[in-house]
Amino acid sequence: MKVLLDTCVIYPTVMRQMLLGVAKQGVFTPLWSARIIEEWQRAAVKLGPEGAAQAGAEAAILAAHWPKAEVSYPPSLEARLWLPDAADVHVLAAAVAGSADMIITLNTKDFPRNILAEEGVSRTDPDGFLHGVHQAHPELVAQVGRDVLAEANRLSGKTWEMRALLKKARLPRIAKALG
Repeated sequence: MKVLLDTCVIYPTVMRQMLLGVAKQGVFTPLWSARIIEEWQRAAVKLGPEGAAQAGAEAAILAAHWPKAEVSYPPSLEARLWLPDAADVHVLAAAVAGSADMIITLNTKDFPRNILAEEGVSRTDPDGFLHGVHQAHPELVAQVGRDVLAEANRLSGKTWEMRALLKKARLPRIAKALG
């Protein structure tokens, strides 16, 4: 299954790590576009020079881990598509060009299911997606969660609890399942 990750699910670190941890286990093939990665980089600039540098390094790591994940498309594809927010059309264009089965986004109102269905794409939110994967592969998701928790503890110098970390990351259903 090919899944396009919207900027809003790549930028929060824990959310991205949970999704890509599941992808590393072969559950899905992640896709994104150069523009999605650029949006992430622009958003990280708000955190200051350190945040921008970290996002740049993380984007380079993503490119190295998934060299085939970046989708490109001709401007004509974007021009023929429509969404309620024109600023999101590039996400749908990347999904169509990459033959994605699904878009994972937090921005549900700007990705109406009926419009996506016309292009053969569905959408879901990251928490619902991860919860569904957990139902099918509970130990796989639990291990990804443990890995993400260990990394959060290492990077922050604090001791996080699984449930609190995932709830803070706007993943309440998977937080409850793993916490």
